[in-house]
Amino acid sequence: MYDVVVIGYGPCGISTAIYLKRFGYNVLVIGKDKGALEKPTIIENYYGISSINGKQLIEQGIEQAKNLGIDVVDAEMLEIQKVNNYEVKTTKGVFEAKAIMLALGKSRAKHPKAYELEGRGISYCATCDGFFYRKKKIAIVGNSNYMLEELNVLKNLTSDIVVFTDGKPLEVKVEFPVVTDKINEFIKDELGTLVAIKAGEEVYDVKGCFMAIGSASGFSLASHLGLAVDGENIIVDCDYMTNIPGIFAGGDLIGGLMQVVKAASDGANAAM
Repeated sequence: MYDVVVIGYGPCGISTAIYLKRFGYNVLVIGKDKGALEKPTIIENYYGISSINGKQLIEQGIEQAKNLGIDVVDAEMLEIQKVNNYEVKTTKGVFEAKAIMLALGKSRAKHPKAYELEGRGISYCATCDGFFYRKKKIAIVGNSNYMLEELNVLKNLTSDIVVFTDGKPLEVKVEFPVVTDKINEFIKDELGTLVAIKAGEEVYDVKGCFMAIGSASGFSLASHLGLAVDGENIIVDCDYMTNIPGIFAGGDLIGGLMQVVKAASDGANAAM
């Protein structure tokens, strides 16, 4: 068992892990992608570095952590559960920890056409909201392991499910109908509630839709865990702890200045 599992290996996550390791704690960092810095971004305002590619900065940070003896696992994060301690389920296995640090960066797993229907048929948490759609026809949007994880929850509540990949190739096997066309529209009724999804040239009537795009985001994790949020930002106290003891958060997830220097600072302060 680890003292702390850090989820996300950007500046916030790696900084948290480095400080914890130097304090003598046993730390694991789990990451899947490099977030916003993976895009062709040149950083020219970080202290001591005149210019660096964002992806290069991330890779150097990960290497720095590994050189200190910190375990780093490249895996997709699927679920966090509280048993005696915290159990973090990933595509590379389940890891147990006394505390969790969320440093995934700002949520990018929302669908641009679904914003106005959030809470009106659009949901981001099968565990939280699945019961409301028991025995009803529903949709789930996604194409990978995270979608499959959510689907396994929903199939216990209804057998009438359609999987929408939104134009992406399906990466996992499912036992339900699959629509691979790009989603054109989430159709609402006169009360503003979701009633159908248009993909390609077809319209599919549904009572609800669960978003499980890509990997589990900070927003979806907050929903699953019952973390207090303010809009899309996770609320933390002065010690960077959420409303759930033992779960901390920092970086873009908690809002504020969306900069590398702030994310690294959050990681150091959370570790303290």
